[in-house]
Amino acid sequence: MYKTPDIRGLYIPVQPTVKQSAERVTYQEFLPVRALQGFIYCYWQLRTTAPLDEPFLYRVVADGCIDIFFELHNPSENFVMGFCKRYTEFPLENSFDYVGVRFLPTMFPQLFKINASELSNRFENLNLVVPGTARFIASAFDPGLSPDEIKRRLDDYFLHLAAAIDFNPDPRLYGALAVILQNFGVLNVEKDLDTGLSARQLRRLFEYYIGDSAKTFSQVVRFQNILRAKPSQQSLRENKLFYDNGYYDQAHFIKEFKNLYGVTPGRAFGK
Repeated sequence: MYKTPDIRGLYIPVQPTVKQSAERVTYQEFLPVRALQGFIYCYWQLRTTAPLDEPFLYRVVADGCIDIFFELHNPSENFVMGFCKRYTEFPLENSFDYVGVRFLPTMFPQLFKINASELSNRFENLNLVVPGTARFIASAFDPGLSPDEIKRRLDDYFLHLAAAIDFNPDPRLYGALAVILQNFGVLNVEKDLDTGLSARQLRRLFEYYIGDSAKTFSQVVRFQNILRAKPSQQSLRENKLFYDNGYYDQAHFIKEFKNLYGVTPGRAFGK
């Protein structure tokens, strides 16, 4: 299998832990087999441990990734969610068991030869995008499977798929990605991404493999770096956070954070 660029070593996409009805909703991530860790960041499961008193609103923050997901009780309905430049809210029932596959940036287009920009800022029935994978999910999953068994079936499928692909990494694209990730998204895209690509070539590659421009991806990476840092209330009060992360003023920081997360930094990191 082709050795993939080390995006995992440079980037950890974070989704906030579930707070609402937390005692009856669990979210966990588990690693794929090592040979797939260059393609897939994690498998995940979001489920209720008992029926809730009311429907559940699940918020997904911008993370730069593309996900496949399905409900174990109805795996024939499976979906792909593209790169999103803002948060997304999913109204769920009061009982559910969702499983997902989160691909590292650029890897869904590499595996499936799909233009990521065609999926951006929305989710789509997987059958319309990758029908073979949609059929596999519909036939291979049912309620009650353990996380270990879910992982085994996903590992087996994606190992077979990855072994058959013609992986085609453009070193200029992955060089630009490395600069963005090493700088935690805090950079001047026009000046700092000197990788031998014209602005037009750079945009075309980022739209195909990421789903949006290098500038938008950098904004998401910067936001994700703040989430990982889990800033204290003191650092928020002292207005240090937005200066350290390249924002030109507090209003800009709050507006961009709220667009990517769904609430203000104060609410997101509040006790």
